[in-house]
Amino acid sequence: MWNDDNAIYDDGEWITWTEINSHLDRLEFEAAFPSLDVELVPIFQRLIETAQDYFHLTGRHLQVYGDLGELYGAIVHGVKLHRNYAQGSDGKIGNAFVEIKTITPFKSNDVITLNMDRNFSAVLIVKINENFEISSKLIKRKDLPKGSRKLLRLNWSDFTNTPEPAHQLHCSEARPG
Repeated sequence: MWNDDNAIYDDGEWITWTEINSHLDRLEFEAAFPSLDVELVPIFQRLIETAQDYFHLTGRHLQVYGDLGELYGAIVHGVKLHRNYAQGSDGKIGNAFVEIKTITPFKSNDVITLNMDRNFSAVLIVKINENFEISSKLIKRKDLPKGSRKLLRLNWSDFTNTPEPAHQLHCSEARPG
């Protein structure tokens, strides 16, 4: 039974505080992630929970972290992903081509390797740690170290002062209600 302790009566119907809080949580979530593609969130949520559950059950990792990194880029940064196996980059933010690299929870270091022959104007480094927390750093190509090598190795910690703040999304936050 609804009463003044667990709901309010408005415009001829009872609205629970749970419904109100869920709506406020969703608004806060969307404000934090303005490029949010809401329909991707439950897919992302189920995939990360599946990876986490599988690891806790077996001690092994599923090979889904690249996909998680790309979904994270779409949700948090608004990357419009290319079709699978497209040549050159993983997606676009506006007119900028973006390469997405994911650091997995089982990787022994926080280093990624970029193929500088690929067509991209920014790299999104997505890091999934051992607690399945996900962070990212978006770095413009012009801000990458200069060199003549085809392959460039980048360390996550080399980009602490990027103009774009690092984003972090916890597994439980990916539920907008």
